[in-house]
Amino acid sequence: MSRSDELLTVTQVLKELGGVSRRTFYRWRQLGRAPVCIQLPNLELRVWRSDLNAWIESRREAA
Repeated sequence: MSRSDELLTVTQVLKELGGVSRRTFYRWRQLGRAPVCIQLPNLELRVWRSDLNAWIESRREAA
């Protein structure tokens, strides 16, 4: 995590992923395939932008 890193809401993450549905995102979480999330005391989820970027990069396929 860098000083310029930011916590994203689930809504922001879904938008970054091109409109993935909330249901799909939570299914990925259930299956252990979603980006690393932080659960706040109010039970809302957040994702560090750097974790989202690393997760996206880890899914890149070799051509």
